[in-house]
Amino acid sequence: MADIATPQLQEPTPEQAQALADAAAQAMYSRDNATQSLGMKIHQVKPGYARLSMLVRSDMLNGHSTCHGGFIFTLADSAFAFSCNSRNLNTVASGCSIEYVAPAFANDVLTAEAQEQALAGRTGVYDITVSNQDGKKIALFRGKSYRIKGEVVAGAS
Repeated sequence: MADIATPQLQEPTPEQAQALADAAAQAMYSRDNATQSLGMKIHQVKPGYARLSMLVRSDMLNGHSTCHGGFIFTLADSAFAFSCNSRNLNTVASGCSIEYVAPAFANDVLTAEAQEQALAGRTGVYDITVSNQDGKKIALFRGKSYRIKGEVVAGAS
C-alpha cells in the first residue's frame, strides 16, 4: 500500500497575514452598520489585534453627563470583533465582561485596543483596553471567542 501524503497547510507569510487582516477588516466594516453609525474608526488591524476609536458625542451621554457604559462596551466589542476575525475565519463572541474604571465625557476620543491573549482550536481570549485621548484607562474588557464555519472574505484564505 502506497503512503498517501497528507497536504500540509502552509502558514502565511507576515505580509500575507497582514493583507488578509486588512481585507477582513475592510469587508467587515463595510457591513457593520452599528460600528459605522457610532462614528468608529479603525486605525490598525493585524493578526490577533485591532485598534479603533470613537468620539463621545452629546447623544451618548447618560443622566450623569458621562458616556453611557453601553457605548463604551460597544466600542470595546467592535475592537474585539475586528481582532478575532483578523485571520479571515468567521468568529463570534461566546462571552465577555467589562470593568469600568473611569468616566468618559463629551468630546473625549476613546480608543479601544484589542490584543489576543490565547488562541487554541476554535476558541480564543482577548483583552481590550479602552482609554481616552490623554491615555487614561476608561474600561477593561475581556472577550472570549468561538470560531464558526466560513470566512469573512470568501476564498481569500
